[in-house]
Amino acid sequence: MKKSTIALLLSIALCSCNQSKKQIDNSLSENQNVLDSLTMELDSIQRNGQINGFAVAMVNQNGVLYEKGFGFSNRETKEKYTENTIQHIASVSKTLIGIALMKAKEMGKLNLDDPIQDYLAFKVINPNYPDETITIRQLATHTSSINDTEQYMERAWILTKDQDLTNVSTAYPAQRLNPPKLDVPMEKYLNGYLEINGAFYQDDNYLKFKPGERYNYSNIGATLCALVIEKATGQAFDSFTEEHILKPLGMNSSGWSLEDVDIKKHSRLYRNDNTLLPFYTAITYPDGMLISSSSDMAKYLSELVKGYSGEGKLLSKESYKELFTEQLEEQNFESRNADNPYNGDYSPALFIGHSALGYIGHSGGDAGVGTWMYFDKEKRTGRYIVINTDMGNDERAKEFEYYAVWDKMNEYFEKINVEE
Repeated sequence: MKKSTIALLLSIALCSCNQSKKQIDNSLSENQNVLDSLTMELDSIQRNGQINGFAVAMVNQNGVLYEKGFGFSNRETKEKYTENTIQHIASVSKTLIGIALMKAKEMGKLNLDDPIQDYLAFKVINPNYPDETITIRQLATHTSSINDTEQYMERAWILTKDQDLTNVSTAYPAQRLNPPKLDVPMEKYLNGYLEINGAFYQDDNYLKFKPGERYNYSNIGATLCALVIEKATGQAFDSFTEEHILKPLGMNSSGWSLEDVDIKKHSRLYRNDNTLLPFYTAITYPDGMLISSSSDMAKYLSELVKGYSGEGKLLSKESYKELFTEQLEEQNFESRNADNPYNGDYSPALFIGHSALGYIGHSGGDAGVGTWMYFDKEKRTGRYIVINTDMGNDERAKEFEYYAVWDKMNEYFEKINVEE
């Protein structure tokens, strides 16, 4: 081949490479402009509203598209809330019970339709149906007939030790924050709550419906499932989830207690009136006390989207399929709201739920905390939001802010150049 021909081909190839690089650079620049615009809009929502601080994440099955924090993690010191700020994430934590459950099943430690009594040292029997067994699957779908009562709301949360309670509020209308001296081990509390005539037993701790018959969201039931996982695997729940979920995903800022995380990165939490709340934990910690950052939760949510697509790394393709399989029928519900697009209670899978309008995920709320984590099962895009301020009543602007942030993220999915 003549040198002139070779030179021409090389010139064409070089020109093509340069053009391709230019197109990529232009695409990246356009994407950055879009993300900068989203940042400005979310920042405006925070500045004009009543949420002290929050963080968001947007993902797809290829990874994280956007993560950012807004406002303050500490009103007094004006410390910024960032994507690396940590706080507990309330009931979104329960989705880790689902992953842990399927991992234990993969390891041959349990089966979903096993009676829970096979793993417990104390009796858990609905006294209204003494001949009916409660299964692991029923715990995971909130059909066990175990009920959360005032005893749970007034007893489960514990103030952490060695903190200055000056100028903080320990009174919270939805859940009492108890002194450290009332702390007891998780298994002892569950024993006292669930065994008839136990120390924390009430007649309404069980429903009048038999196990498997009626959907009834239960934090106690979720925590009991975590205890079953402990007994089946011989490993504490926090240790098991750290080994099989947090570490494999590189969720290095996450843990189940203040001792497991960097307290300097922890946001302060606030009531509706911006009163400072103290640090607290829960006897029933698996039901809502994972401490994490938006950045770590973005990794987790992306893994869930991958798992739904058959490409997750925490569980096998078959286990993920079972995790996300809808479990209940219409007759299992007293009523259902088909109009809310982000209502995982509409059709539960295993500690995660399908809404009527095509989203899969979970939400959460505690004293000073609000979280949502959902992905679109057709588009394979997911969103996460966490705030450090009570949601408040329907009339408060705060709730509309929360929705405004959520909807703004959804709007921008259409603008971001999402790699397939």
